[in-house]
Amino acid sequence: MKRYTFDIYYQDMKTVSLKIDESIFVETEKILSNISIPRNRYINEALDYYNKIQKRQLLQQKLKKESELVKKDSMDILKDFEDLDYAD
Repeated sequence: MKRYTFDIYYQDMKTVSLKIDESIFVETEKILSNISIPRNRYINEALDYYNKIQKRQLLQQKLKKESELVKKDSMDILKDFEDLDYAD
């Protein structure tokens, strides 16, 4: 499988060397030929988008874990409030 390597340079940014699968490279080049965005900008925007997705998934996992931790206590408190309503 052929891989392509790019060195990406940005002012005030880090240099990154990428190895991209040939199929991804070809697809990206086809897209870039139809839009007016430089390859470096396209890759930078793709990484930014992917980072946002990953952050959202990490937050979702954290919230799910924390929700499970308080689930029993929440149900106990709800039952206590229901018992108070019926006591009147």
